[in-house]
Amino acid sequence: MPELPEMENYRVLLSGRILDKPMTGITVNREKSINLEAADFRSQLLGSSIVYIERRGKHLIFHLNTGKRLLLHLMLGGMMYLAAPGESIGRSTQVEIEFDGQRLLFIGLRLGFLHLLNAKETNEALADLGPEPLDPRMTLESFSALLKGRRSSLKSTLINQHVIAGIGNCYADEIAFAAGLAPASKMQNIAASAEQVGKLYEAARSVLREAYMYGGYMEMPLFAGDTKTGGFDERCQVYDREGEACPRCGGTIRRLEQAGRKVFYCPDCQHEA
Repeated sequence: MPELPEMENYRVLLSGRILDKPMTGITVNREKSINLEAADFRSQLLGSSIVYIERRGKHLIFHLNTGKRLLLHLMLGGMMYLAAPGESIGRSTQVEIEFDGQRLLFIGLRLGFLHLLNAKETNEALADLGPEPLDPRMTLESFSALLKGRRSSLKSTLINQHVIAGIGNCYADEIAFAAGLAPASKMQNIAASAEQVGKLYEAARSVLREAYMYGGYMEMPLFAGDTKTGGFDERCQVYDREGEACPRCGGTIRRLEQAGRKVFYCPDCQHEA
């Protein structure tokens, strides 16, 4: 599933390619992926343009010149591709938006959605999200305050979108590894140690920044010639590296199931808090 670095990468790359271009065609192949009847969805979008793209957690918000917003959550299996005029990718799409020949394709949008909302509806849809981990206001003090009173595991806390927005399975594992903490560590034990909270805070910020810088871990390019998207995949330290040698201590990376989610970690150098 695309997480904060992937969605931020999409936001920046798309902002340089589709802003202020009128939507000249709308194709809806799966009406369950949108929140309106297809004809209404098309009629409200045709002729409008995207003036700004915002990211909130794992969502993208496409701000339209009409005052409306398109709220996107790709969820599991979702991705986007910006096809050049006449380009075919051989994949089924759920929604397509055309900008003078270019087509923004929404692929795998079966659990995810693309909803046309007004400003109030958008704010309401995102109201339950926690703060952004890379927001300048996310100081060590405010991060520490978020963790106090939490009684779940480290991984469960990191992926809880009501606590911190934007982190999912991949980066929760990478952050835990960078902090030297076992994903199953109890949050109350971590919160009781200023040193461990500090390590976790720095790990979260450094991992997410590096992941964005290298285009996230999802390898499908956003457009032909895109050499950035997916560049972080080869830099993942533990995620999806079961059986490989730990890059820090040489131990063997393990995979286990925790609360129904896969977890990758090194048992030799990631310790319980």
